[in-house]
Amino acid sequence: MNFLKKIGAVISAAILTLSLAACANTENSSGASGGSESGSFRTIDEIKAEGRITIGVFSDKMPFGYVDNSGDYQGYDVYFARRIAQDLNVELELVPVEAASRVEFLQTAKVDIILANFTVTEERSRQVDFALPYMKVALGVVSPDSAVISSADELNGKTLIVVKGTTAETYFTENYPDVKLQKYDEYNEAYSALQDGRGDAFSTDNTEVLAWAMSNPGFTVGVESLGSIDAIAPAVTKGNTELLDWLNEEIKALGEEQFFHADYDATLAAVYGDTVDKDNLVVEGGEM
Repeated sequence: MNFLKKIGAVISAAILTLSLAACANTENSSGASGGSESGSFRTIDEIKAEGRITIGVFSDKMPFGYVDNSGDYQGYDVYFARRIAQDLNVELELVPVEAASRVEFLQTAKVDIILANFTVTEERSRQVDFALPYMKVALGVVSPDSAVISSADELNGKTLIVVKGTTAETYFTENYPDVKLQKYDEYNEAYSALQDGRGDAFSTDNTEVLAWAMSNPGFTVGVESLGSIDAIAPAVTKGNTELLDWLNEEIKALGEEQFFHADYDATLAAVYGDTVDKDNLVVEGGEM
């Protein structure tokens, strides 16, 4: 299953033409931050003055944001979150979010930043402000080896598992109305449904379904790249220009030191092995 090698040419052409509940750990993770219900946000100066930044991450989306057996947050997004706190010289508070709650957590100031595999879309950009990208993905579909789904058309009349608030839910709703969507709030619920046979397949980011299938024998990523090649980027509350500008400069500076390649090596390389060309996933300096 070397799908990212296979779609490398597709990604290059597109570019040219166009994780569980809260746990106590060293980063003071919590179930919700003390944000304002009015939806106000904190500026960089206020974050520094308080000595704490709150960042929303997944707690159940391995290998990008998840809680390990020791109760600590790990993953590609978490690695980035730690560097942000380090460079701001503040304490990091990690807040677990679900896909459908990412926008709400920013709008209600429960977090300062969302780093939860957040795909940039036009609709979301009207609700939050996205910084420069640090990763790129398409959609993928994973299904049982006994009945592999090898094209989206094969899902017509079948049941597809999706997570609420994801690009997979939007894509299939808009493009495949004959596919029956079975929706879950959390990724671990969705994968359990697939394993229990409650759906014919599951769709989310191709990077994630590959990682999951590699560690769960009996399942295959039959659709390795679906839809457009999209950017994954941090998001802040709409109008929080100071924090957005700081994040953009941070991402540019990190690109100069190839930080996100180091992030990949630390968090993803052991998962993907030689099946993935990291240059086809990693974005450095915000340049797709």
